[in-house]
Amino acid sequence: MATGQSQTERRGSLRHGAGHIRLGSGLFEGAYSYPSRFEGRAGTSPEELLAAAHAECFSMALAAIMGAAGHTPQSIRTSAKAHLNAGPQGPTINRIELAVEANVPGLSEADFRRFADTAKTSCAVSRALAGVETMTLDASLCSS
Repeated sequence: MATGQSQTERRGSLRHGAGHIRLGSGLFEGAYSYPSRFEGRAGTSPEELLAAAHAECFSMALAAIMGAAGHTPQSIRTSAKAHLNAGPQGPTINRIELAVEANVPGLSEADFRRFADTAKTSCAVSRALAGVETMTLDASLCSS
């Protein structure tokens, strides 16, 4: 099976230092820092990268589930938000919100929601994040 890989380098203190991340594929490189993670400033954060991974994993799982049932999606658009909040052990990702909109000709809304719920619980990233307190899903079909 596949193995994902990334590298980071951090210099300086937590609040005043900064870091750089590079995906193993080389398709993304970016800066991260205390302000980018905790204050919404320029740069990326572990939560942003986690949300991107979760959205894509979910989309792939949903496409596989629908395909196995004979439905080929024309498009799947998924967004994910990973919420970092204070917890008893320090900063904690305690909520993830998934939202998906797909165009799947011939598929009922009820079947789509059932497939999306299955993808939410079965994708590899969702399973890896099983310790997250709350994971929500908003799923809807569209015609374009």
